[in-house]
Amino acid sequence: MKSRFLLPLLLLGVLAAGCGGGGGGSAKLEPSDIAVVGSQHIPKSMFDEVMGDARHNLKVNHQTFPKAGSTAYANIKSQAVTLLVQEAEKENEAAKLGITITEKDIDARLKAIKKQYFANNETRYKQQLKKDELTEKEVRDQIKANLVAQKLFDKLTKDVSVTKAAIAAYYVQHQSDYVKPSSRAVQYILVGKKKSALANSIFSQLKSGGDWCKLAKKYSQDPSSSSNCGKATFSKGQTVAAFDKLLFSLPTGSVGKVETPEYGWFVLKPTGKATKASSTPVAVAGKQIQQTLLQNKKNELMNTWVSRIQKSYCSGSKIKYQPGFMPSPDPCAQTNNTTSTTG
Repeated sequence: MKSRFLLPLLLLGVLAAGCGGGGGGSAKLEPSDIAVVGSQHIPKSMFDEVMGDARHNLKVNHQTFPKAGSTAYANIKSQAVTLLVQEAEKENEAAKLGITITEKDIDARLKAIKKQYFANNETRYKQQLKKDELTEKEVRDQIKANLVAQKLFDKLTKDVSVTKAAIAAYYVQHQSDYVKPSSRAVQYILVGKKKSALANSIFSQLKSGGDWCKLAKKYSQDPSSSSNCGKATFSKGQTVAAFDKLLFSLPTGSVGKVETPEYGWFVLKPTGKATKASSTPVAVAGKQIQQTLLQNKKNELMNTWVSRIQKSYCSGSKIKYQPGFMPSPDPCAQTNNTTSTTG
């Protein structure tokens, strides 16, 4: 399912910001809740919004929303509840870490969204909300959820760093990514297998000043060659071995021919000097490598944290569901099985 235009959240556009509560302890399951997670209430209204997202996303993709009671409906319902529970867990932990989102924070992000997507045109913004079947409250809820996730990520990963040794090791392991091989411009005609006589004929015509465009169009079995007067540029090692060897050994402007096991006969002419191979030194590539490694470490840390938090909420009855809202399969059953297997 595609998320809506503004906020690419999770599968169903999770709206955790509507959850109530905060701090420690375990909340009592109220009649208006579908579930409670620690001190966080997940009201039925929030579940309805998420299901509304699912309905809209299926509609946009020209798919029918499944009927209540069907297996497909049960699957979407379970996904919605599971995602809301996971977001409630994160919000509960964010509150413990002192992370708060103010109305001023939401206003600032909404202002930036309107500027980026709508050039500050309020009419266009309202039209898009109508098209996406979103209310202003839903937009603000989603912005709050995004800001919570962003601040949580920033706080938990603020001390992550990457050493120079790690950067150097990555550079060595991926050195081919930082090497630009020699390349050479060429005109060629793929004549094909078991066509030595034709290859000799084309070779002779071109040696005598024959027209590359006409001959390539007439004889080349490679569409990219036949439609482009045989012109191309290849990096060293990019093509089959016999072709590659001849291409990078012939003098510029000389016509040659070669038989390859893979494709048969080629006639070719290098049209320029080969460029020199070059490499990006680690001193230059280091900044990008650092960012890559830093992001990987942060993501790994967050995945570990999320897994640990989910396990902690699955113990001690910290998650309670209204009848009919327990996800199937129960995420906690899977978490507990994983724990017992790996513990």
